[in-house]
Amino acid sequence: MKYSFLGFKHLLFMGIFVLGITSASAAEWPRQITDSRGSHTLTSQPLRIVSTSVTLTGSLLAIDAPVVASGATTPNNRFADDQGFLRQWGEIARQRNVARLYIGEPNAEAVAAQMPDLILISATGGDSALALYDQLSTIAPTLVINYDDKSWQELLKQLGEITGHEKEATARIDQFNQQLAQVKAQIKLPPQPVSALVYTPAAHGANLWTEESAQGKLMQQLGFALAPLPANLHTSQSQGKRHDIVQLGGENLAAGLNGESLFLFASDQKEADALSQNPLLAHLSAVQSHRVYALGAETFRLDYYSATRVLERLSTLFG
Repeated sequence: MKYSFLGFKHLLFMGIFVLGITSASAAEWPRQITDSRGSHTLTSQPLRIVSTSVTLTGSLLAIDAPVVASGATTPNNRFADDQGFLRQWGEIARQRNVARLYIGEPNAEAVAAQMPDLILISATGGDSALALYDQLSTIAPTLVINYDDKSWQELLKQLGEITGHEKEATARIDQFNQQLAQVKAQIKLPPQPVSALVYTPAAHGANLWTEESAQGKLMQQLGFALAPLPANLHTSQSQGKRHDIVQLGGENLAAGLNGESLFLFASDQKEADALSQNPLLAHLSAVQSHRVYALGAETFRLDYYSATRVLERLSTLFG
């Protein structure tokens, strides 16, 4: 599949002199990018990127990619600011004048209005606009990005290659790895293994992060061991056939939370207290030993910014 950016020639010059973010030389283009829909030829470095996935946007901002607009979630909820952007990078998006495309339901017209030269879609999750792929691909080169089977660092490298911001991606990862090494050397781990999850008190359920998830990979990089699920436990891995979570509910909730410590992503202390006060979970070793830890609401989606906050929180808890 081959695309032309000739309709955006004027943006090339604007990008060099106004945006100031062109990091890859012209000699490095065109580039061949392969995703689940096939091979795509990007003829020149993108200068107006639209992210239909609020999960991907944070990583694009972290590598200084020229993202001009992003999908959003419900404004002013536990995870998002008044724009519907995730709190860990919402202020950065505001400073860079990132426009909000829509809230929740994808809208092809809103994407087209931004005159993008590259559109990014997440393959799975609640922020996926995959159903609009055929429409969006007539507007600009459209790539499908899978974030549920890799660490946020691997995702950053992939986005760096796509956007020509490899150097920025490498710099961010190196910066984070230095901080991770420092925290790992300083903290004293609680009893192992552990369970990493998102707890939803109202639904009396949880999404358990797997070893394939960005959250699970980060915990393992820090030396934590993830508790394996009990054999024959009936679980669900819906939400678009995601690889990063296992859904627990009903009688499976207590059985699935079998770690000696419980780490609650996307949670503040009130969620940790709600779990600890759930009578169906009172017998868990982690609850009885008061080893239920909230890692902050801004860790709902893991990227450079939220991963850094996880390090800070773990350092405070166990340093």
